[in-house]
Amino acid sequence: MEENRAEQGEKTERDYMRRALELAEQGMGWTSPNPMVGAVIVKEGRIIGEGFHERYGEAHAERNAFASCREDPRGADLYVTLEPCCHYGKQPPCTDAILEAGIRRVIIGSGDPNPLVAGKGVRILREHGVLVEEHVLEEECRGLNEVFFHFIQTGRPFVVMKYAMTMDGKTACCTGASKWITGGEARAHVHRQRHRYRAIMAGAGTVLKDDPLLTCRIEGGRNPVRIICDSRLRTPLSSRIVRTAGEVPTIFATCCGQEERQEPYRRAGCRILAGPEREGRVDLEWLMEELGKEKIDSILLEGGSTLNWSALKTGIVSKVQAYIAPKLFGGERAKTPVAGAGFPSPDEGVLLRDSRVVRLGEDFLIESEVCGNVYRNH
Repeated sequence: MEENRAEQGEKTERDYMRRALELAEQGMGWTSPNPMVGAVIVKEGRIIGEGFHERYGEAHAERNAFASCREDPRGADLYVTLEPCCHYGKQPPCTDAILEAGIRRVIIGSGDPNPLVAGKGVRILREHGVLVEEHVLEEECRGLNEVFFHFIQTGRPFVVMKYAMTMDGKTACCTGASKWITGGEARAHVHRQRHRYRAIMAGAGTVLKDDPLLTCRIEGGRNPVRIICDSRLRTPLSSRIVRTAGEVPTIFATCCGQEERQEPYRRAGCRILAGPEREGRVDLEWLMEELGKEKIDSILLEGGSTLNWSALKTGIVSKVQAYIAPKLFGGERAKTPVAGAGFPSPDEGVLLRDSRVVRLGEDFLIESEVCGNVYRNH
């Protein structure tokens, strides 16, 4: 029946849900640690209201959609990408708003894994006579909120390991020169990722070598929280990271517990997270637990090859973004994305799946999911 309507030029349930997804994406970078959610209200084949969750702590998508209604929504259908909430948080329950508006039917993209919701929102609506249809474009709706799903289920940040390399796998020339491997379009895409994810993480080696800012340089973008893994606090106080810590939230994760070493960084505006070490470096599992408590739900890992190896070996990486330039650098000692001891056999390497290739100017982005955390104990 839906296909027949599509052939006749009528909107289908999937069309309305796609519109809700488009709306939800507009909240990218601003809703963390909440999910991105879009909502569309349809009455007699017409969209009469739509909205999305714009910023953390502000009105949810459903209430924004009701506020935009051009006519009475009583008897209308509501399309929403995520199961409506049914508890009091920073905002009142959306199920209350739906019932008050007299919505006849609610079409949901994906369920909400939050234990405070997790099917309860659907049950409340049905108990009050609202028709509920689930799982419309579920895969797309779940994919939009992969960060939220991971964070709410584990309490740890969703970590994306990002690097740029040549087609022969080099992240720098034999001299160490690395600017620039990729072109402008790829680099602009990286800044969109810095806006999208809540934090960015690098090692002290990267700071010492490049003196980066690690900020988002797109108009209207949000700077990520900067996390520097510096086991011995060797980052110069004159570095751009430290000098701008009063403007951009900056955390130093370290094994150095000496107050006299920490104090100059604190005076500069940095926060210090001092904890245990593993193999002479910051224990990344401990760090993920601590950052999760800070409600940092996602991290763009822009570290060097040593930190990348530690992250993979520890099993904290959920996704890999490899920007590949059509260049060949060569060089037996030229750096590659992942250093460390390496896995001893092909069967023990980190497996990637669901790869997606995107062309960015002359460069390519290959984005892949990491298959679980089965490598943690290697």
